[in-house]
Amino acid sequence: MGERFVITQEESEKVLKTYFKNGLDGGIDSIPSKEKKKIIILQHILKRFEIGKTYSEKEVNMILKNVNVDYVSLRRYLIEYGFMDRNEDGSSYWIKE
Repeated sequence: MGERFVITQEESEKVLKTYFKNGLDGGIDSIPSKEKKKIIILQHILKRFEIGKTYSEKEVNMILKNVNVDYVSLRRYLIEYGFMDRNEDGSSYWIKE
């Protein structure tokens, strides 16, 4: 992602504390517009998925709905930023390793 997205532990903790007001297992009120903050949020959300497991779109949506009402944008960001991949018809999703 480039040097501008080098994220320190301190930065990550600060962003997560700011956005996940009710704890890291809860949701967020808004999706950050700044890319670096968005990446921190997405990296944390990935922990809700299992590496090596394939998910249906419905399963992905259910997990992401617990994070934010705009789960469609979250799903798109996970794909666009290269954290997840899917097959062409969008029926299967998985974490990129």
